[in-house]
Amino acid sequence: MWLKKDVDGKPNGGVTKPNCYQIDQFEELRPVFLRVIEYSRAMGLDMIQGDHEDAPGQLELNFQFDDALRTADRLTTYRQICAQVAREFNLIACFMTKPFMGVSASGCHHNLSLWRNGDEQVKTFGMETLPGLEGCFTYRKGGENTFLPQPDLDKRLPGTIGLNCIGGVIEHLGALTAIGCSTVNSYRRLWDTGLWAPVYADWGYQNRTCGLRVSAPGRFEYRAVDSMVNPYLMAGAILKAFDDGIKRNLDPGEPESRNLYEAMEAGKQVKKLPMSLGDAIDRLSEDPVIQSALPGEMYSLYTWYKRDEWEKFLATTTSWDIETYLDCLP
Repeated sequence: MWLKKDVDGKPNGGVTKPNCYQIDQFEELRPVFLRVIEYSRAMGLDMIQGDHEDAPGQLELNFQFDDALRTADRLTTYRQICAQVAREFNLIACFMTKPFMGVSASGCHHNLSLWRNGDEQVKTFGMETLPGLEGCFTYRKGGENTFLPQPDLDKRLPGTIGLNCIGGVIEHLGALTAIGCSTVNSYRRLWDTGLWAPVYADWGYQNRTCGLRVSAPGRFEYRAVDSMVNPYLMAGAILKAFDDGIKRNLDPGEPESRNLYEAMEAGKQVKKLPMSLGDAIDRLSEDPVIQSALPGEMYSLYTWYKRDEWEKFLATTTSWDIETYLDCLP
């Protein structure tokens, strides 16, 4: 979200109004996103599209997919580019998950597929590659997408490997949430209902009420992850969930075509995601598969820092406390 500054340099609302896919709001930020695209291409990111989303000053800019490590590198680079462009325009490039209640948060939906083989290719977007930067412009092309539907079955249905991977993610969704929703503020997104944030561990075709949706043939979208995510930890954790799903031949069950909330009212039983950072850390502590994505001292360090963050929040008086209780005469 691109935010304005007040005279003291503090956030002062979004640059634009919260009008989703509104071309006028998108164009108001044209000088900003063109600068982002210019710098991104110079750093090897293949920028392909963008739009204005639901929140104040909220732009989504997309770059081409690649393997997990390069995608994590590019997301980290993209964030630094946005921060630099914000300095140049005297704005704030805000990656906080939920700076405003009552409008959409900033998710970081992961569209996932699992590939075999492919070739390394260099794509420079018509620019000269600088010495030492050749790797920034390297992409993996071709290969076999193992999530593609089986020819003789429902064309929407992922292949066996894809179904196993969905099963693995659903199996470990509680622990994955501790990494995908990694801050206290992340859970404001889950509690502010009716704004597309996933709360339940289920899957379906183009069903945004589920934690996972098949967004196109050959890939699915994991939605319980937001803009504050560490992409390296998330990628490792998802691959561990995939691996467990394949090894154990996990079945995700039938895809849900109904609005999930209506399905539950009709009696369907669905597991809920952890609804606080503390609960998510507890779920991670019970899941050795996802813990194994944090090798060596990483697991103990990550959980120590995150529990410290959670406990500091619990030990803090917030503006909500003041507004709710200051004038009480019990």
